[in-house]
Amino acid sequence: MKTVSLPKALALAIKAALAAGKVMHANWHKPKRVNSAEAHDIKLELDVRCQALIEKILAAEFPQIPVLGEEGVTGDVTAEYRWVIDPIDGTVNYAFGIPHAATSIALQHREQSVVGVIYDPFADELWTTVKGGPTRLNGKVVHVSSRTKVEDAILAFGFSKSQDNLEKCLPHFNRLTRRAKKVRVMGSAAIELAYVACGRFDAYIERRINLWDVAAGSLLVENAGGEFFTEPAPGKYRYAMCADNGKLRKKLQVGSLLK
Repeated sequence: MKTVSLPKALALAIKAALAAGKVMHANWHKPKRVNSAEAHDIKLELDVRCQALIEKILAAEFPQIPVLGEEGVTGDVTAEYRWVIDPIDGTVNYAFGIPHAATSIALQHREQSVVGVIYDPFADELWTTVKGGPTRLNGKVVHVSSRTKVEDAILAFGFSKSQDNLEKCLPHFNRLTRRAKKVRVMGSAAIELAYVACGRFDAYIERRINLWDVAAGSLLVENAGGEFFTEPAPGKYRYAMCADNGKLRKKLQVGSLLK
């Protein structure tokens, strides 16, 4: 496949994210059709609809690029380029009427993110970046925080709900809740990563997370001057991760959490 123009891909990803965000916002207060419900998760018909809309927009310009999405796969996702999409990151929040959810779109080249877009339609905040460029929030260049002390930091945590995961996570959560300025559990990995990228959070930690949750946000963090540290976790496209401002990860002492 010939080289993809990153500015063109970025513009298209922005268009798709804004379109999906418009659908999310328009349906926020309407009754939701649940496709499936598990003990700690919900899948909405709107997730599927938003991913289909995003795919349609992306395919209009790049029909040859496959899609790896939370709501399904299109084409050969082992190809040189692929889109990685989470149409509604924070679906449980969204389903319960909590305005903390976002659309996340990344373009990857040889499994490395080269374009990242996250759009929060409720705050009307759009984070964008391309490989080698700055991270922007609504067009303005942003950077990670400069805080160097855990005691001054605001940390975000995420949890999968297996017994093993909770047993390994909760001691760190308890320790850091007492030590850090504040700890938040907000329910949207994409937004948490975007908040690290623009300095609102100083770090975000999660032991089990999917690629589509972090593909865009990881690039936002790195291009804003931060660090995205990851280790493989059991399951396809699953990872343990810690995103931070580049000054705190080792001080957080969460290495055992990420194993």
